[in-house]
Amino acid sequence: MRRVSVDIGGTFTDCFLVWDKNYIESKALTTHHNLALGFREALEFACERIGEDVRTVLSGVDSVRYATTLGTNALIERKGPKVALLTTAGFESMVPLTRARGYGDGLDTAQQQDLPSANRPVPVVPIPRIAGVRERIDATGNIIMPLDEEDLRRCIRKLVDEGAQAFVVSLVNSVTNPIHELRVQKILLDEYPSHFLGAIPVVLSHLVAGRKGEYVRTTSAILDAFLHDEMYHGLSTLELSLREDGYKKPMLVVHNSGGMAQLNSTAALQTIHSGPVSGIGAGEHLAAEAKLGNIVCADMGGTSFDIGLEIEGGARLYDFNPVIDRWLVSIPMMHLVTLGAGGGSIVSYDQVFNIAKVGPASAGSDPGPASYDRGGSDATVTDADLLLGYLDAENYAGGHIKLNPRRAERAMKKALADPLGISAVDAAKMVKQRVDLNMANGIAEELRHRGYAPDAFSLLAYGGNGPLHACAIANVLGIDRIIAPPFAPIFSAVGAGNMHQLHMHEKSVFLTVYDSNTRKLMEDFKEFNAIVKVLEVAGRDDLVRQEMDPKKIQHRLELDMLYGNQLVQTTVALKKLRIESMTDVMDMIVQFSNDYAARFGRGSEAPEAGIRINTVRVSSFVEHETIDFSHVKAPKRGSRGKSAKPQGTRECHFIGHEKPLKTDVYTSETLESVTRISGPAVIVSPATTFLVEPGWTVTTGEQGAVWFDRDRAVAAKKAVNQ
Repeated sequence: MRRVSVDIGGTFTDCFLVWDKNYIESKALTTHHNLALGFREALEFACERIGEDVRTVLSGVDSVRYATTLGTNALIERKGPKVALLTTAGFESMVPLTRARGYGDGLDTAQQQDLPSANRPVPVVPIPRIAGVRERIDATGNIIMPLDEEDLRRCIRKLVDEGAQAFVVSLVNSVTNPIHELRVQKILLDEYPSHFLGAIPVVLSHLVAGRKGEYVRTTSAILDAFLHDEMYHGLSTLELSLREDGYKKPMLVVHNSGGMAQLNSTAALQTIHSGPVSGIGAGEHLAAEAKLGNIVCADMGGTSFDIGLEIEGGARLYDFNPVIDRWLVSIPMMHLVTLGAGGGSIVSYDQVFNIAKVGPASAGSDPGPASYDRGGSDATVTDADLLLGYLDAENYAGGHIKLNPRRAERAMKKALADPLGISAVDAAKMVKQRVDLNMANGIAEELRHRGYAPDAFSLLAYGGNGPLHACAIANVLGIDRIIAPPFAPIFSAVGAGNMHQLHMHEKSVFLTVYDSNTRKLMEDFKEFNAIVKVLEVAGRDDLVRQEMDPKKIQHRLELDMLYGNQLVQTTVALKKLRIESMTDVMDMIVQFSNDYAARFGRGSEAPEAGIRINTVRVSSFVEHETIDFSHVKAPKRGSRGKSAKPQGTRECHFIGHEKPLKTDVYTSETLESVTRISGPAVIVSPATTFLVEPGWTVTTGEQGAVWFDRDRAVAAKKAVNQ
């Protein structure tokens, strides 16, 4: 296997090169003005390791996979075209009203508790660029009012006069009958063909989101149109750069659904958060092959901290109405929680509570933390870690970045130590305690929200800073085992390399499985099977268009089901793609009941209220060769391992210890498999630092995996004290 995968984060660009039996990881600072530059620099570092030039590698790989932050950055900066909206007359205020409470979407918990003081997001489509079209289709797809084409042409001309550079067409009930949206598109292109106004994107809402819900479907289409130019030009530029270096195949773009597709089969909205989703996908793959049980994916990079859950034997966790930036949308996206806690998170003084505040703002890669010595003056988590003795100033990021402790100390004094009247080291300890607590609380909230106890999980710590802060996070949560996976610093890039080509298609329905009034089960299966077939064909066509072998295409069927008129839906993955008998209906009901009980507790099932299907979803995919993690085996607790001689010692400061502790320092290259090291210790690798806090022991494993185990005596004492 020969493959290049890249994950571009807010601070670092991670590259993972597979070249036959060689697995190479590399990092470079992200170049936000031109992402291709940072990508090429990271790839050059990787190519040097195998003694090949970039052109030889790119002409010899089977694929280049790309997880991008282009869309995220464009939303933050509001960098995009002037989008206009055509909607059904009478619904022009749907988006500005944002369901009356929509301005709370995307805010943190504290801000949501004070909505009167919250600010509405800057609108992507202001009111003057919204026009109502005279037409109406009812909920079952019947035409109530034909499309008034003359009125439509007037609306289009008005929006063009307002400066529209992209059009969104979102008509009521278009998911049940898209005939009017398709007609609007044709008239718009007839009125203003490409040779007249240029290539203006026209986005039809029923093609972006197949579920009912006018507001979320419309916001999904608006964001897709807004991001289209940035994504198209940015990724096209990268693809052209790859072609100049000898890569002739289509570039593959990672989707937030947990799959990937060629650039020409990728909607802009599907790329949002694709990097963190890649890491969760890699965690899922590793957990299955290494039999890790329940795990919490904890990805701490330079800008953010991303949380994902993997339940042993369970289905993937999806958000079907995720919040992107400040808008609720209607696309299936692998579930993750993002906190503003990374190595570059900026430290400040909270005058109200007289404590340290960390994030959510980040110093990014340019200028970066104060210690980067690139002009940055803000104190960050990385500066705190340096002052506490955890980081090697001369060998940070494999020696590519030299850290300046004096600048770190100066920034920490100005930001926190002087206002509090304490030393820079004490301020750094306060910063570490605050950021670790923020991350642990984020994980605890996510687990308890879903009905799980933290001590039933292991922590999968990765990203450039994950292994550095993992012990402290686990101490707060009461978790006894941590896994730093193979290639931990670039684990999301590894996940991009493991993705399968996948497309999801879904349709809103109103199908009664069990009618509580008549006490009858669904008997007519034709409508259900016809819907599944249409979605299968759409997915197959997507993959065949990308030159996939039709014989290798697989399908997975999922249903959003609920009891009676409950608002909460449960996603059920069926083993069969068709319902052919009453036995299949009963199997569906039993599986729904089991999944519902597992989520809300045994006895919470309520079939007497009726059972309904709201959404039918088909995932069509082709599996590709993946990285083999089968050799990654968990060591037995308490088993003996090899000893290792430290390369040196340094003094490190730890929470709960007033004075610094003498800490052994090791380098990852000198450690053999099944080497055991007791904390306190620091293991330095070219792209990250493994911090073994007092009370923890690490065991090195296959392919660079590192296992942390908390001393049971320490854990028992902590439990008694709590």
